[in-house]
Amino acid sequence: MTLAPPVVELRDVSRAFVAGDISVPALTDASMSVERGEYVAVIGPSGSGKSTMLNVIGLLDRPTAGSYFLEGIDTSTLSEGQRAGLRSRRIGFVFQSFHLLAHRSVIENVLLSTIYNGMPRADRLSAAETALVRVGLGHRMDFVPTKLSGGERQRVAIARALVTRPAILLADEPTGNLDTGTGGAVLGLFDELRAEGLTLVVVTHDTEVSDHADRAIHLRDGRIEVEL
Repeated sequence: MTLAPPVVELRDVSRAFVAGDISVPALTDASMSVERGEYVAVIGPSGSGKSTMLNVIGLLDRPTAGSYFLEGIDTSTLSEGQRAGLRSRRIGFVFQSFHLLAHRSVIENVLLSTIYNGMPRADRLSAAETALVRVGLGHRMDFVPTKLSGGERQRVAIARALVTRPAILLADEPTGNLDTGTGGAVLGLFDELRAEGLTLVVVTHDTEVSDHADRAIHLRDGRIEVEL
């Protein structure tokens, strides 16, 4: 029996940014993998390369060197259009700032992901409703985000990420704008999703967040310092 490839595999990945005549390294020789169903935290101080790694994994940015495989697919061989299609089908994103459309209802915000994903029109509404019920917001579908608490807004963002049934959920400081109690509820939801088999990678500087993960990858100055 052939074993499934890791959901994420970085092989000696580097990413540098050019400022004038100077090349500034943000990530250097990073090698790591995330198996299906794992919950991994990427932690480190500001400027350590966490967001750069997340952008590479999320196909928002290309490595300067090295290779990135998503579910066994060598993403370096893909065109920008192919990368965008793979990203919309297989990757869900949750950000610190929610990124919801203020004047669209909760259900409309979630439905937008199904349009960009290419989900058949007949399946979109039921998928969006199911995702919102899953995060405990079945009673808030017709609300606009400005009428929701911070924790509820983040749950809408999580529903939007889940509605396309991604292979992996990427979260960037998902509790950064939430108080302790509300943030704890979001982390509890992540625990439930992990128990259901979803693969998660969470970028954070908060050890309380990383303590929920199966393991943590520590970054410092763009290099993987240690894995715990």
